[in-house]
Amino acid sequence: MSQDPGRISQFKTDHCVTGSLRRIYEFHDFPISEDLLLGLGAGVGFVYWHMKGQPPFLGGRANTGRPGVEGLECTAGRRTGVQVELHQTGSSSKAETELLKALTDGPVMVKVDMGFLPYLKIPEGYHFGGHVVVACSYDPSKRQVMVADRDTQLHPVPLEGLRQARGSTFKPFPPKNTWYHFDFRRKHPPSRKEVWQAIQECATGMLEPPISNLGVPGIRKAGTRVAQWATLMQPEPLRYACFNAFVFIDATGGTGGGIFRYMYGRFLEEAAAITGEGRLLEVSHGMRETGDDWQEIAGSFHKAYAAQSSGSHLSRCAAGLVAVAQREQGLWTQLRELSTVHISRSRAG
Repeated sequence: MSQDPGRISQFKTDHCVTGSLRRIYEFHDFPISEDLLLGLGAGVGFVYWHMKGQPPFLGGRANTGRPGVEGLECTAGRRTGVQVELHQTGSSSKAETELLKALTDGPVMVKVDMGFLPYLKIPEGYHFGGHVVVACSYDPSKRQVMVADRDTQLHPVPLEGLRQARGSTFKPFPPKNTWYHFDFRRKHPPSRKEVWQAIQECATGMLEPPISNLGVPGIRKAGTRVAQWATLMQPEPLRYACFNAFVFIDATGGTGGGIFRYMYGRFLEEAAAITGEGRLLEVSHGMRETGDDWQEIAGSFHKAYAAQSSGSHLSRCAAGLVAVAQREQGLWTQLRELSTVHISRSRAG
């Protein structure tokens, strides 16, 4: 059997990516919080996306590693002195061979379609390939891999099932047999400058996104579009869309609650301690209150999902989105101004 799974720290996590990163970091004797990893990785944002034939998607992540974007995993690594390499292959057999080889040295972080993970008991037909777990060990006699997810348990997954989960082609986020390699030889705590740069990246992404589906403009667009959902979808797809929106705002979907705003608020507390800038604590408080606003929106979406007529609740969802966009505009503006001042000072010094 490869690597002893007992060496993997077992704790609940808020988000699959930062939780998996934290497990890898702790395995390599570099304890760090999920919140700090999320913030250093410039991982908070907003996206509203509605692909033809797919349910609308409201998400709170940014820097997700799409083409031309570094990705939270690599960005957080760069700011902590950890070299992170992303690997992908179109061959499921190659991905499996590389995984089993890597497991002899330690745990491996991989992307999967959660719809194929037997322990999650996902409703049939539901697929989300942006999920991340840590493969901890392999038992060749049972042909199963022990997997660490967001809970405190380790889960046995048949090798064939893991191959299917990693090679899933379901849209909009197929996992593409993605895995990561980490080099901790030059690890270091983040500097003040790196923290400010991370804050500035998030703030700029929220205030000046490249397209109107992202950031604060994306929240406003979501408010407008959600109000129209009842005219665009049949009753059953509409109910599914409302449930989907609830999941990706609420902690149920791995956001830590409030579409990652609670986590980012806690990151700002850590950032205040690292940088010595007390005004970040005020923004941290505001960010957590914004998380409360998002939770109310999530609750409205859940009521819409549970109602006989989902459309009757959409106006409340839409109004909540419009209001939270205004609040976020102010918070991210404060963060951009603070980060700009401090980065300018560091350059001058």
